[in-house]
This record gives sequence, C-alpha cells and structure tokens, in this order.
Amino acid sequence: MRAGLPVERAAVAAGVSRASGRRLFEQAGGVITNAPTACSGRYLSLAEREEIMVLHAQHLPNAEIARRLGRHRSTIGRELDRNSTLTGYRASSAQHAAEQRATRPKPAKLAENQVLHDRVQQDLTARWSPEQIAARLKRDFPDQPRMHVTHETIYQAIYVQGRGALRRELAACLRTGRALRTPQRTPDGRRTRQGKIAGMVPISDRPAEAADRAVPGHWEGDLIVGQDSRSVIGTLVERSTRFCLLLHLPHGKDATAVAEAMITVIRGLPEQLRRSLTWDQGTEMAQHATITMATEMAIYFCDPHSPWQRGTNENTNGLLRQYFPKSTDLSVHTPADLAKVAAELNGRPRKTLGWDTPAERLTMLLSTQDPVATTA
Repeated sequence: MRAGLPVERAAVAAGVSRASGRRLFEQAGGVITNAPTACSGRYLSLAEREEIMVLHAQHLPNAEIARRLGRHRSTIGRELDRNSTLTGYRASSAQHAAEQRATRPKPAKLAENQVLHDRVQQDLTARWSPEQIAARLKRDFPDQPRMHVTHETIYQAIYVQGRGALRRELAACLRTGRALRTPQRTPDGRRTRQGKIAGMVPISDRPAEAADRAVPGHWEGDLIVGQDSRSVIGTLVERSTRFCLLLHLPHGKDATAVAEAMITVIRGLPEQLRRSLTWDQGTEMAQHATITMATEMAIYFCDPHSPWQRGTNENTNGLLRQYFPKSTDLSVHTPADLAKVAAELNGRPRKTLGWDTPAERLTMLLSTQDPVATTA
C-alpha cells in the first residue's frame, strides 16, 4: 500500500484475502503509516509552490495561477489560505507544513486535549453515542475548534489499536456493547403475534395529527421482554418529543397488571399530553377499554407484523436494550431503577430533535401551554 496499491490489490499481493486485508488495514487505523515523503502528482510539489509564490507576489488572480499550473483554482485558493502568514506566502514553509501534515500516524486529538478527552469519556459513560457527543460538542463550544471531534475519531479512540486514547472498556457503554466493530446488519425484528383483541380500533382510524407529529400528546407503547419471556418492562414514548416513560411490571404481562400500571402513569400526565396511544396487538392490552375509560386516552392498534407503524417506540426499545439486555431477568429492576434509566435516556441529545434532549423539548412544550399540575 505504501507503494501505491489499493487495499484489495495489496491484500492479494501479500497472499491474504481481500477481507483480511481490509480488516488489517482498519485495525491499523485506516491510514498508511510511515508513508514516503515524495509527493505524487495529486499533491502540489515544491516547484509548484515556488511558482505559486512568484505569481502570487505579482498579484495575479488565483484563476490565472491555476491556469498556468494546470490546477483547479480552488486548489490554489486553499493552498494560499492554509499556508499564508502575516509575512505572506513562502514556498519552503508551505512545503514543510504539508510534509508535517502528511506524517502518519498522527497523534490522536483525544490524547492531546485532556479537557476534550474527559468530556467525551464522561458522555460515553452516560451512554451517549459518538454521533450525539460530536454534535453536542459543536453546539456547546461553537467558537472553540479544539473542543470539536468527529464521531469516527471517538470510535477509533476506543477500537483501533494505536489510537486508543479512550479506555477500551467504554465500548460496553456504546449501544451495541460490542468489543469489536462490526458491519451494521438489519435484524428481522419480528415476533409471533397471538390472537386478536376484542373491540380494538385500527391504526387507520388514528387522527392525521398523530401521524405528522404536529400536535404533542400522541404516544406509542410496547413491552421489552426478558429471559424466557418471564419478565417484562412497559415502555411509552411521546411521538413529537421522544420523551420516554417506563412501566414497572413485576408480575409479567398480565393484562390487569398492565392496565393498572398504565392508568397510574397516564393519569400523572397533563391533559394536553393525553391524546392517543398506539400499541401492537399483544394480549397484554386486552383491557384497553378500561384504560381508555380511566384516562380518556384513545388507544389504536397496529396491523399485525408491522413494527414500523410504531417506529419511535421501536427505536426507543433499541436504546433501552443498553440498560436491559436481552435474555436477562428484568424483574430485578425496581421502580427507582426504571426512573433513573428513563431520566438518563430523556437527557440524551437526539439528532431528530436538532440535538435537543427529550426532556428539554418537553419542558419547552409545557412552558408554552397553560400550566397544568402533573405528578409525572
């Protein structure tokens, strides 16, 4: 690869498979280390930089300099912007700076900046994703480029040998919890649905305002299931703010227990947040009429095998699996445990909310409404 071969051809030449070559290259950080300093025709040479210095001193426009060198004018513009100082543009200084920038491996940004390192590590411990951290840093420190970092840099700092500025065990705080990075795969996500529920209202009858998220107060719900389907936790998420509530169900998914827990939680919501609830056709909602009567919240049911009709809730359940892994006993979690998890999840910035948190969005929403007492 240092001789100029792409990774696939370099793998064949080295006698390994292309997949192994790509894997080895990624584990090495994804860059060619100790590359020769000789520049290819892709990059400006010292002779070209000297000509740029002379022509620029003659006050020729960038377009004319580019025409004479056979380069694009944006290449000339970037070169002058990047390497000019108060004393002007010098070819030797520009060449030295370019060679320094090309040196590999570069020191990791998170290893050089302890303040940035500590902030990223703190957010990872709070189970923020690298993308959330990167976006929030730009928002919190708009005028401090030293505090900006890409999500890929964070991933490399955890996973890539030689770039490990962050503790490797922080991988357990990521959504997947994997010790190694793997290609994203699409799970089938389907579960067997049993029977039908008497008197259920189909999702096709749900008002249009719920579908476009224009009006708050429309919720989606489901259960996350533990080991051998013996323990469950109920989840509710508001469609416009992504605010999440968790139901403590120590006795499983008995319809009566689910109804009692749901009535208690929903009654704690302001009236403007009690417009509708969308659920799948699980038998745990057999007493949906009782819930509606006690809370005045309409309940609609998705079509069979259609989890995308509760997309917000499906996404939230995926996030919750960080806290409640599959094949574990969910009955060990107390109401206080669930409240802590919900608070942490509602405190995460979300891309779909412009990097606001669900808690911030809910607070803004309630501040624009007439004050209504709530115990939520």
